[in-house]
Amino acid sequence: MSEPTDAASSAAAPTGYLGVYDADGGLVGELTYVVGHLLGRAECALCDITHSWRRKPEWDDLVARLDLPFELAHRNEVTDAAALAVIAEAGLPVVLGRDAAGSWHPVLRRADLERAGGSVAEFERLLGATRGPAQRAGSSST
Repeated sequence: MSEPTDAASSAAAPTGYLGVYDADGGLVGELTYVVGHLLGRAECALCDITHSWRRKPEWDDLVARLDLPFELAHRNEVTDAAALAVIAEAGLPVVLGRDAAGSWHPVLRRADLERAGGSVAEFERLLGATRGPAQRAGSSST
């Protein structure tokens, strides 16, 4: 389950990303996660990266710098069958990259996201490591 990132070895540049939370959306899903998180029964490393008590402004700044679409979804909101198949294999939370052919590939898995420790800057570094130098447009970190 703590496999290394896949995209670093992938030759195909992503055309977009889909980050999938290990939590359900909607009022009941959100409340269930918050209570579970407070009680130490629910964890989602991607949630910690993108949100504190609200969406982190640093997250929005990062997405704006990417020059690629980056969508976020809760596990019960993903409807794309191909994405669901990759998620079933990769586990949650996960960041998927979509290639030019429309195929989804895991880019950052649970262990990668946990290494970010809730930091948007560390997430950006990890995501950048999966992209070639020519694909890091807008990134100021090395």
